[in-house]
Amino acid sequence: MSLRDYLRGENDILEFQEELSPKYEIPAIMEKYDGGPILLFNKVKGKLLSIASGICGKRERVLKSINATKYNYYEKMIDAINNPLKPKIVNSNFEIEEEDLSSLPILTHYERDAGPYITSGIVIAKSKFGFQNASIHRLLLLDKKHMAIRIVPRHLYAIYQEAKKNEEDLKIAIVIGVHPAVLVGVNTSPKYGVDELWVANRLMNGELKVVECKTSDLLVPADAEILIEGVIKKDEFVDEGPFVDITGTYDIVRKQPVVEIKKVLRRRDAIYYAILPGGLEHKLLMGMPKEAKMYDAISKIIPEVKGVRLTIGGCCWFNAIVSIKKQSEGDGKSAILAAFGSNPSLKHVVVVDEDIDIDDMNEVEWAIATRFQGDEDLIIVRNARGSSLDPSSDQERLITCKVGIDATIPWNKPREKFEKAKWGNRNVPH
Repeated sequence: MSLRDYLRGENDILEFQEELSPKYEIPAIMEKYDGGPILLFNKVKGKLLSIASGICGKRERVLKSINATKYNYYEKMIDAINNPLKPKIVNSNFEIEEEDLSSLPILTHYERDAGPYITSGIVIAKSKFGFQNASIHRLLLLDKKHMAIRIVPRHLYAIYQEAKKNEEDLKIAIVIGVHPAVLVGVNTSPKYGVDELWVANRLMNGELKVVECKTSDLLVPADAEILIEGVIKKDEFVDEGPFVDITGTYDIVRKQPVVEIKKVLRRRDAIYYAILPGGLEHKLLMGMPKEAKMYDAISKIIPEVKGVRLTIGGCCWFNAIVSIKKQSEGDGKSAILAAFGSNPSLKHVVVVDEDIDIDDMNEVEWAIATRFQGDEDLIIVRNARGSSLDPSSDQERLITCKVGIDATIPWNKPREKFEKAKWGNRNVPH
């Protein structure tokens, strides 16, 4: 259950044999084929390692990686969150040990980027209470022994604050190149105290194995391609950014902590995995686990939720479509409020009936046009908690305005007035 195992089972792969630069050139090709085949760059200028990208760039591939369908992946992810499974500890597969980052083909993506960035690194840390946390964070290369890490106020931030309070550097491990189910698992955001690797192991039916680090007692995926061991410095901060985030726009520059590298371990022929910032792979990995959590929360209010989709145009983060089987007046508005409550980053949500295809924006727009009245079906929530990624929001205070649209059929009018006409039995000329 490694990255290379997954790649061996894939046919939708485009390989590049010519030598290409990690600065702008490879990212430009990644952008050209965004949402298409998996890309393998076999010759990287100045580096020995190859690069893989686009592994989770299609919804179908994400579903395949966890052996799920578009109809049951909500339940599968929620089951993994609620029933995490401890992985088995095994011996290490890492063959090469290095002192710094100089062998890694870290990409510089866009012209205004602050420098080369690791975009797929799973950062693993342990709380003083003994539990691990795993989450993906962007890492800006400062020199061959140091990086800046972007930490938002969530679980890793809380663990880092614990270490700072004790006047200690925080030991971390950074993992690059794992089976895509591990990426899905670490993005599920279980409650604080649940190890995301255990969630990933449940998604993988117990096939995930872990190994102990050399410089700490942290446990990391044994089949990872690359392992970086180090510490987040308690008292060193630098400007991080500018950098393109999920919106495709530049995030603001902030003071962020410095990571000091202790060891770099890798497989002899390691594959460096890179995610295009703002690309479909970035969006789907962040959005699909959120869809499952939203589905679970809305299902506690509305008995029959047919589907939840964080839209590509909404960056798989800000805009959602929710399909329900309405049972009483007010269900649409209840679904809106449940959606907002389950996902603080959500900014706009449209609720539709079960006859509307949530993957067809023409149908969603048609539902808004024919089933929605602004003075009755619009919900506006002002000064609400939002996302730091939204450039139109107050990015310092994380304040935004949320809008809900109830585009379900009014309960007090005949349903047939709102249904599309159906063809009768008649011959249609070819």
